[in-house]
Amino acid sequence: MKTTEFAPEALAGLIGCTTTQGIPTLYAPRQGGEVTAGLFFRVGRADETLATSGLTHLVEHLALHRLQLTDLHYNGATANAYTLFHATGDEDEVVAHLNSVCAALRELPLARLDTEREILRTEAAGRANGANSQLPLWRYGAQGYGLSSYSELGTWGVTPDQVGEWARTRFTRENAVLWITSESVPEGLDLTLPSGTRFPPPAATSTLPTTPAYICGEDGQVVLTSVVRRSTAGAVFADVLGRALFQDLRQEGGYSYSAQADYTPRDADFATLTAYADALPTKQDAVVGGFVDTLARLRNGTIAQSELDSVRGKKLKMYDAPDFAAASLPGYALNLLLGHRVLSPAEHRAELEAVAVADLREVAREVWASALLQVPGHRGVDWAGLTLAPQYSGTTVTGSRHQSLENENVTLVIGEEGVSVTTPRGAVTVPYDTCVAMTTRPDGARGLTGPDGFVVTVEPTLYLDVTPDRIATIDAAVPATAVVRLPARAPHHIPRPRQGTPGPRPSRGPGPATWVPTWLRTVGGWLLAAVAAAWVLIGGITIVRDFIGPDGDLGGAFAVALLEVPPFMLFRRLYLVHRARRRR
Repeated sequence: MKTTEFAPEALAGLIGCTTTQGIPTLYAPRQGGEVTAGLFFRVGRADETLATSGLTHLVEHLALHRLQLTDLHYNGATANAYTLFHATGDEDEVVAHLNSVCAALRELPLARLDTEREILRTEAAGRANGANSQLPLWRYGAQGYGLSSYSELGTWGVTPDQVGEWARTRFTRENAVLWITSESVPEGLDLTLPSGTRFPPPAATSTLPTTPAYICGEDGQVVLTSVVRRSTAGAVFADVLGRALFQDLRQEGGYSYSAQADYTPRDADFATLTAYADALPTKQDAVVGGFVDTLARLRNGTIAQSELDSVRGKKLKMYDAPDFAAASLPGYALNLLLGHRVLSPAEHRAELEAVAVADLREVAREVWASALLQVPGHRGVDWAGLTLAPQYSGTTVTGSRHQSLENENVTLVIGEEGVSVTTPRGAVTVPYDTCVAMTTRPDGARGLTGPDGFVVTVEPTLYLDVTPDRIATIDAAVPATAVVRLPARAPHHIPRPRQGTPGPRPSRGPGPATWVPTWLRTVGGWLLAAVAAAWVLIGGITIVRDFIGPDGDLGGAFAVALLEVPPFMLFRRLYLVHRARRRR
C-alpha cells in the first residue's frame, strides 16, 4: 500500500497538525464566528461492486438520520474514492454534530435500513444525469470507478449484516482524516471509532483496448475525459484548455454557448480531466471539428505565453486571500487521505511559477493519448485518429440456442460457461464466473452484467423455448454474491413479442438499446429508391417536353425542375447510405 507520511513540517506556520483519538487532524482559523468541519473517510463508490453499489451511501444516510431535524447546516457526500461528513455552525454545534456522526457509525440505526433504501432510490430517480455520465462505464467497465455510471443496485439486496460490516471495517479511525476551521481542536470531541486499516484508493481498470477512442452519445453535447498524472502543470492545463475552447467555439466560431474544462483528482497519482461543449443540432459537426482542432493546436505547442500567464496569475491570487489557510484545509486533508504528496504553500507557488509552455504541451499530449471522446448522435471521428470503443464482445459461448420471437436474426445462447446474444453485427457475452451482477425477477427474467459493462438480458417471453430449466442453469452458475433480487413486475410491464418490431439487442451499460432489423432497412430502402427514381424519370421527361415541345412552357419546366430536387436528394442519400453499409 502506498502511503504519505503525515508531515507537519510541510505546513508549519500555516496549518495545525495533530491527531484526535487516532484520527489525523488539520486545523486553521477562519475569519467570522462560524466554524466548519469535515470528516473524510477513504471509502466510496469505487470500493463497491455493482451488486452492492450504494452500500457506502446507505451508511452515510444512516449515520445522519438522527440529525435530520436540526437547524445546523450540514450534509454528507459519497464520491468515488471518499465519503465526507461536514457541518457549519458555532463550535458547540459542530462538536455535537461530529460526536453524533461517530456515535451513529459505531451503532448504525439498522432498523431504518428499508426506509433509507427507498429514500436513496427516490433521490436517484430525481437526479439528472450529467453530460459525461456514461463515460466512466465505457472507460472502466462495471467496476471500480465505472460504477458512478450506474444506479445504486445494491439498495435492493444488501443485508443489515453487510451494511454493519461495511461500517465497522471502512469507517474506522485509521481510514479517516478530520479538518476544522478553528484556532485549535475544540474540547469535547468524542470521535471514538473502531480500529482498522487505511485502505488505498482502488486500482483503475480499463475496457478500452486502445486510446484515443470515442463513443456516440446524446445530441447537443461533446464531452472528453482523459486520465493524466496529478501535477501542477496538469491543473494549469485544464484552465488553459477551458479558455481555449471558450475562445475557439464560442467567441470566434459562435458554435457553443458553454465550453469549459475541469481537473479532478481521482486517486493518489492520477486525475481526471473533463472538457465539455454544447451545440445546436445544426452546429454539432462544427463543434466536434472545432473541439478536435483546439486539442490539436494545444498539443502541437501553439499555446501563447499570455494564455499561461493569465491562468497562472489567477491561481497565484489564491495565496493572497485572508482565509487562505482555512480554505486549503479540505484539499490538504484529501491529499493526506488519498496518499498524495503534501506541498507547503511555498513549494506549490514555486511549482506554479516554474510551469512553462513546453510543460503544457506535454500535458496536452498526455490528454490526447488517453482521451475518450463522446460525440453527439451517430457521428464517427475516425478521421481524427480516434477508434470507436468496442461495441461487442470478442467471444460467444456454445449451448442451447433460442431465437428471438421478434427478430429472426437475433439468438440467445445459454451455455454451461455463460450467456450470449448474437446479432448480424456481432455478439455480446457474459461469462458466469466474471458476472458482476445478475438481476432476477419472479417472472424468470435475468439481466447479467459483465465486468466490461456488457449486458445480456434474458426475457423468457421474448425468446423461443427459454424454459424454467434453462433459467435454472443460469441461476446455478452465477456466484451468489452477484445476485440482486428485484421485485415482481406488474403484468403489463412484462415484455411481449410484437411481430415486425425491433428485437432485443445486447447493450453495454444500464440503458436499453434497439435497432431496425436488416431486412426491414433493405426492403424499405429499395422501395423508397424505386419511388424516388420513378419521380426523377417522369419529371425529367416533363422538363424535356416543356423545353423543346411545340407548346414549350419555360415556366412550367422550371417549376417541375424545382419539384425534382427532393426526390433527387432522397435518391442520392439512399445511395450513400447503401454504399456506407457495404463498406462496413
